Amino acid sequence: MPLNTLHDLLVHELRDLLSAEKQLVKALPKMAKAASSDELRSAITGHLEQTRVHVTRLEQSFESLGLSARGAKCDAMAGLLEEASGLLAEEAAPEVLDAAIIGSAQRVEHYEMAAYGCARAYAERLGETDVAALLATTLEEESDANDLLNQIALASVNELAAAAGSSHE
Repeated sequence: MPLNTLHDLLVHELRDLLSAEKQLVKALPKMAKAASSDELRSAITGHLEQTRVHVTRLEQSFESLGLSARGAKCDAMAGLLEEASGLLAEEAAPEVLDAAIIGSAQRVEHYEMAAYGCARAYAERLGETDVAALLATTLEEESDANDLLNQIALASVNELAAAAGSSHE
């Protein structure tokens, strides 16, 4: 699809986001299963449920624009998830793996925040207020998820990972 207008770019971004969210729906259960921290596992599982809602919101955005909801493969998310999968396959102390999972999940959240922020701005500029509102809601949830991951890291996971590392020296 050629990108000749801002509307074309918005549709491109929505398709990319739909693919990204669908990839996450498949990847998050693996991350949750690998987590040893109950708090981290719970945060990931909760975000999985939110991610399913994000897919629905994107589908609603397409409907609002009069388009069929279909994704174009999001190579960036595929790369981030491939990197995360590689970390999950590493031999690691459980506490260190939890820190790695948080780092991977935060990379994903930052990518999503950037993408949703751009798409929202395009929708606002085009006067697509319904789409902009849906995107803004998801953007806020992505930011909240990132904040929660950061809190978990700072409150316990990083300290436990550092202690695990000192016992392996």
